[in-house]
Amino acid sequence: MTAKKLFAVLLSFASLFVASFTWAQAPAPYGMPITLDQAKKAMAAAEAEAKKNNWNVVIAIVDSGGNMVMLERFDNTQFGSVKVATEKAHGSAAFRRPTKAFQDLIAQGGVHLRLLNITGDASVFEGGVPIIADGKIIGGIGVSGVTPQQDAQIAQAGADALK
Repeated sequence: MTAKKLFAVLLSFASLFVASFTWAQAPAPYGMPITLDQAKKAMAAAEAEAKKNNWNVVIAIVDSGGNMVMLERFDNTQFGSVKVATEKAHGSAAFRRPTKAFQDLIAQGGVHLRLLNITGDASVFEGGVPIIADGKIIGGIGVSGVTPQQDAQIAQAGADALK
């Protein structure tokens, strides 16, 4: 890894550390990974919300370690949404908060623009929500295919199914 690349990675993690102090609520701790049955329940609720609104989307569910548990792509949904939904799910579990938190900070500009340096499998777009059961994060759900707000609405419906 070059010094420039290492600096960029360290800068992005440092900015996340600093930005984490600006968020009002402390994130929930991690719990045991989501089970397949729990993931099916969350997926069914998210799917129902999308179908109720006639939205073609991709829904991804990861466990508390960021590992894929389930992925569903509705008919006629662009294949690019597979990666985006996966990154939203992963980001919400990895950083223990909805991905909207990143989007909101970036919209403020200034120092928060450093968040655009997030690398790896995390997304800075709204539509990723941690899945919490018994006060602990057991996974994340990400949705892509419609507007960021609609993606988040579907993801929240899935996450709420396990509360």
